[in-house]
Amino acid sequence: MHAEETRVGLDTIEAEDRAAMEDSFRRLLADRGAEADVRRVMETPEGFDRELWRAIADLGVAGLLIEPEYGGLGAGPVEMERLMEIAGAALLCGPLFSSGVLAATLLGLSSDQAAKARLLPKIASGETICTVALTGDAGLWTPDEVNVTASPEGGAFSLSGVASFVTSGQIADVLLVIAEGPDGRGAYELDAATPGVVVTPLETLDMTQRLARIEFDNAVAAKLSGVGPAEIQRVLQTGLVALSGDHAGAARRIFDITLDYIKMRVQFGRPVGGFQALKHMAADILIDVESAISAARNAARALASDDARKDAAISLAAFSCADGFMHAAHNALQMHGGIGFTWANPVHLYLRHARAGVQLFGSSDAHRDRYVAAFENSL
Repeated sequence: MHAEETRVGLDTIEAEDRAAMEDSFRRLLADRGAEADVRRVMETPEGFDRELWRAIADLGVAGLLIEPEYGGLGAGPVEMERLMEIAGAALLCGPLFSSGVLAATLLGLSSDQAAKARLLPKIASGETICTVALTGDAGLWTPDEVNVTASPEGGAFSLSGVASFVTSGQIADVLLVIAEGPDGRGAYELDAATPGVVVTPLETLDMTQRLARIEFDNAVAAKLSGVGPAEIQRVLQTGLVALSGDHAGAARRIFDITLDYIKMRVQFGRPVGGFQALKHMAADILIDVESAISAARNAARALASDDARKDAAISLAAFSCADGFMHAAHNALQMHGGIGFTWANPVHLYLRHARAGVQLFGSSDAHRDRYVAAFENSL
């Protein structure tokens, strides 16, 4: 239903190669990341399958946004968004968003050649898991919510404060921390095992997306050169496009699951899918799905081409995909009836994913406000 996009901006993978990668990723997750695998993995302390992560890295997905000179594919937002749709549909438990999107983008934007050479090849190969700590306990994802400070200490820096809602924080080997330093806001690198770092896994509604709270008590870190507010904003924008793709893909999957169910569920001697009320609800979900996919892919294209209206497109995708997924999941639950509330049914897993995702990287209301402001500025 959606026309194939042409290559724009940062995206360099040919359409045929991109389709082949998407197909390989989809088949890998169908084979080793099916619902039974998700349920098994999400109950483990780490919350992800290391063998599956290595297989994902072998496909090139972990290094999608990393330049070829560092072992990656050198792709951009359009390819990333399409793969995130597949990951969202499968409820992938793993650090793709954290390591392959956030950390890879932040390092790629920096001018720190030593850090790039040291970290990016290992991120691309899946050997090292890296995440970005961006916000404090309030989880507002705004510049004022950075609650970590960096003070000069010899030839390095000492970090103190708290970062919370850190994605994949409980399994990260390396932390990239956004902190307020003597020269303003910047990014700092340190190992998760550094003295003075305390990582506490948070109890989350969505067990497929683990979050952590990280306390820093005079933890020694190195500053990444060439990272300031503009680069941090670009990381946030890339993260929002990735999340939008995740939500759009998950919404499509919950629609397909629900459609299959109402076709086979029989009541009063006929499939319930023939009931007018359920037809209307299915149509509502489909509208949510198609709108989310269109918004996510449009935001990816705008970011890739550095369109002057990219801020509005990204904010629009952020709230419309999150809200559309939430609405689709709620409707799907209603259409399943009582069985949808049972632990054995997959619907509630998607509902949990939707409810948690709608707050990650900012609330829908906050993104609506940003969309209105960006739209007005573009007039």
